[in-house]
Formats: sequence, C-alpha cells, structure tokens
Amino acid sequence: MIKKLTLAAAIALVTSPVIAKEEAEVMHWWTSGGESAAIQVLAESYEADGGKWKDSAVAGGSNARSAAINRMIGGSPTTAALFNTSQQYHEMIAEDMLNNIDAVAKANNWEEILPAPTLNAIKVDGHFYAAPVNIHMPGWFWYSKEVFEKAGVDKEPQTTEELFATLDKVKAAGYTPLALGGQNWQENLLFATVLSNVGGKQLYLDALGKRDTETLNSAEFREVVDTFLKLKPYVDAGSPGRNWNDTTSLVINDKAGIQIMGDWAKGEFTQANKVPGQDYGCFPGLGDDSLYIVGGDVFVFPKTDDSQQIAAQQKLVESMLSPETQVKFNNLKGSIPVRTDIDVSSMDICAQKGAEILKVAERQVPDGSMLMEEYLYGSLKDAVTEVWNAQDMSTDRAVTIFAQALRD
Repeated sequence: MIKKLTLAAAIALVTSPVIAKEEAEVMHWWTSGGESAAIQVLAESYEADGGKWKDSAVAGGSNARSAAINRMIGGSPTTAALFNTSQQYHEMIAEDMLNNIDAVAKANNWEEILPAPTLNAIKVDGHFYAAPVNIHMPGWFWYSKEVFEKAGVDKEPQTTEELFATLDKVKAAGYTPLALGGQNWQENLLFATVLSNVGGKQLYLDALGKRDTETLNSAEFREVVDTFLKLKPYVDAGSPGRNWNDTTSLVINDKAGIQIMGDWAKGEFTQANKVPGQDYGCFPGLGDDSLYIVGGDVFVFPKTDDSQQIAAQQKLVESMLSPETQVKFNNLKGSIPVRTDIDVSSMDICAQKGAEILKVAERQVPDGSMLMEEYLYGSLKDAVTEVWNAQDMSTDRAVTIFAQALRD
C-alpha cells in the first residue's frame, strides 16, 4: 500500500490541523493489562515534562500500523505511532512521510548508548527516524522449576544435546516437554531460536541477511533445519492455534517443562505471582556465549512542519528515553531498557541477565525482521509453518522450502 503513495500525498501531510501546544496524540496497540500499564508510564512521563498525552489505542499491531498510515495519507497524522524495530517503516522514510529526530538523538549520544542492531534499524541515510523504547529478545527459555525437579533435571541445558536430554526427562515424567502455540509467528520464533543457538552468529546473519544459495544449502544450515524438525515430537497435541499466553500458562501451572518465547512472557508469570529463580527459571540461550536476538518497539513521527507538533515529538523522545522512565516502563513491559548506560539493579534477575548480555556486542544479532523486507519476512514465516505442520517432512525437503522462500 505504501509503495503506491505519491510524494505529493506525503507532502500534503504538512497541511494537518494545528493541535494544542505540545499535545501529543500517540497511536499504539498496547491494550492488554501489562501493556496498558506500561504505556501509561510513558504518558505520565510526558505529562510530567509539561506535555499533554492523547491516547489512541488500536487493538492488534497490524491494525494499529494501518490506522497510523491511513491517518498520514489522509492529512491528519498522529504525533507519534508505534511500530516494531524492523523494516516496517523504511518505505515510509523513502516516501518522506516521517520527521527525523536527529537533534534529540545527537544530544543524547545515541551512537554510544544504543546497541548496533537497533541503531541500524532506526538510522537510515544518516538520519534517525524512530525512537526505540525497549529491547525484546524473542528467544528466551522459560521453565517450570517444579517440573524440572520432578523430572530429575538439576541444571539448565547448555548444549543442544543437553536440551534434548532435558526434554526426554520431562516427557518421561509425564509432562509436556516443549510448550508451543501453533501459530505462524510462534513457530517462526522457535525456528529463529534454533538458528541462533545451533547455527551461530555467522550462519544466522548469512541465512537471514545474505540468503545466498551456498549458505542455504550448507551442512550447517541443514543441521539447523534437522534440529528444528526433531523438536516437533516434544510438543503436545493441543498446540495448533493456541495463543502464546495460554501456552505460557502451561509452564506457570507446572503442566509443561519449557516454553521458548519472548521476554514479554515474563508479564504472565508476574501476574500469576510467580517469582523468577524461585517458581520459574529463565535463560536466554544454550551456553554462556549464546546469541542475543535484538528486537523491540519504536515510535515513529509523521511528517509535519507545525513547530508545536515538532516540539511535541522531540519532547516525547526525550521523556521516553529518560533513565527513570526506561526502567519503570520496561519493568512493566517485560523488556529491558534500550539504553546500555542505565542501572538495572532494581529489575528482576531475567532482565538483569539480558541487560548484561546486551553490553557484549559480539553476542548481538538483529531480529530477522530487521534483515529483510516485510514481504520476504512473511515468506519465511510461511515456510516455517509449512515445514513444521507437514505430516511427513524430510530434512531435504525442508531445506528446499526454506531456500525457495528466502531467495524469492
């Protein structure tokens, strides 16, 4: 839809009505309990800095993004709009639909305090076009302490071999070994986690970034695909179509051993009054040098030459990334601060683990959505779902499916 926009449509945005001084209308999709509490922190921070927050919530990420784009095209853009840290908004940049926030980024030394994958996603052609508010790592391992104990598992698995041994013990003890919600994006998340843990950094970057024939037909990529397929027997029959939070409940209620899910799952444990390190465990990957997939959320700022709205946009960025707001917001969101210079000692042990790893550049890799255009990322997710849900899928056939999807 964006590609059909004309430059004239983008320029027309400057004619939007004048809004009250430093009133910021913010469009987002954070409507669940924990998310709603988190966005309220951003609103309170902005108003404490003298602004006026106008909340525009739209349920569902794709719905909210479409609504924000439609507002821009129609000439009445919001002050800011929520997107994922990805290439979702890069076409909008190309169409001159967004204001840059260079002044705030440079004044706050973003080049020094933000992780490289995030910087690469928000800085385009030398300008900053999005304000990142968090880091979400989609490949965390969450496990029930009680299930591990009853299954005779006395330590977190450090290798692929130890992971399968753990799953076997949990299965033998009568529990669901691997809790997975059988939805397109959840299956893709599982594949990305296997790719990062089994394939390593170079293969991960080459497979999702270069997407060349040599990489996709390599023995290393084949091992990743083979490992992914071997996980299927450990998933319960109720997996297809199950929501991620209902899947997390299986671990919370000690019915399943492990769930691989983003750090937003932590909010479900918190709402159930479960304590990390006591009731459940968390680890970001297999081994002390496992990769940390960097994802997250950003706000973009629709094009306008209205000085009051530009001031509101800059004030929003300043307040969202202040150290105090970052800690309070991310505590509720389940993520970690996007700034690497913040004291996170008041956060839970899972967040502290993530924040410590984020300081090690060698362990960072961007989420797959940052490495390819959105249509191609959709093809990858479709391929993952096809491979995972086939009744009889060989490794050879699966490799071919992935290679075709990633080269289209």
